[in-house]
Amino acid sequence: MKFEDLINNPPLWINGKGNFGEIVLSSRVRIARNLTPFPFPERASDAELEEILNITKGALQSTPSLKDGLFLKIGELSAIDKEFLRERYLITKNLEERPQHRGIMIGQGEYLSVMINEEDHLRIQALAPGLNLEQAWTTAEKLERELEGRLDFAFSKEFGYLTACLTNVGTGIRASLLVHLPGLVHAKEIRKTLSELAEIGASVRGLYGEGSKVEGNFFQISNQITLGKREEDIIQELHNEAIRIIEREKAARNVLIKNARAQIEDKIWRSYGILKNARVLSSHEFINLSSAVRFGVGLGVLPPSVDLQVLNKLLIVTKPAHLQKMLGKTLGPGERDMRRASHVRKQLG
Repeated sequence: MKFEDLINNPPLWINGKGNFGEIVLSSRVRIARNLTPFPFPERASDAELEEILNITKGALQSTPSLKDGLFLKIGELSAIDKEFLRERYLITKNLEERPQHRGIMIGQGEYLSVMINEEDHLRIQALAPGLNLEQAWTTAEKLERELEGRLDFAFSKEFGYLTACLTNVGTGIRASLLVHLPGLVHAKEIRKTLSELAEIGASVRGLYGEGSKVEGNFFQISNQITLGKREEDIIQELHNEAIRIIEREKAARNVLIKNARAQIEDKIWRSYGILKNARVLSSHEFINLSSAVRFGVGLGVLPPSVDLQVLNKLLIVTKPAHLQKMLGKTLGPGERDMRRASHVRKQLG
């Protein structure tokens, strides 16, 4: 597997074929683990970080789950390559901005990846299309078990797995869902929904997680409590909450289409028309317009030829670094907007 394979092939988890795919784009499970006797990355020296990187690289490359995977040292990548990986949900802003002695291991299809020396020594990440947290958990847990025989994880009988952030101590698991909730937004019920999520200990963020803003009615919902709970219970609780949110979203959509069909359909068709014909599109504009088109697909307003897989793919490949990597050259903001519009027209044509 090579870096060029990432550029030429979209990740398989955006295929739009998962459960409730019109509302839930993806399910993710992340497991944080640290090695004894090393300090956490924030306190480790450069020499210790490099040793951790080399130890974990060897262990990861010997696992069946990551056979023929791609290992990258973040410090050896260009700025555009790092931005590309972040747009791809493979690394965080933290890893992008502090690349030295840090790495990423990426499995085939990008269902599975591991960040090295981010906030913790290891951040195992598994993704699945649609609402399928159990599949993501099974994938992540399998790799974690393979690594247990190769690495010595920091563990306390009293607290469980030890992590750099106290909110991850215990299981070290963070489960999350990327959801599209235009019905609740347009029905002005989203504040109530988000407030209820906060009350049960869930975290709500934007498209790219911590530090990112909400755009295009996309929300990332995750658990916050990892201590004192079984891994399976964390997964099941978030799944149950997702079902409740999906039911609310569907109910809101039904009310909107019943009471304001003409206005809703007009917004959807106008957005579709702009995307099919625009000559200039900013990234922000594309996200908002594609949100309306995705809404139309979920409502059955648009023809079957408008495909969720295409919309999911465009959500990633229209990002600045992706456009530049696909074209093989650096582009200014204005030229990116023209290239983005051209690519969207071609994909929706």
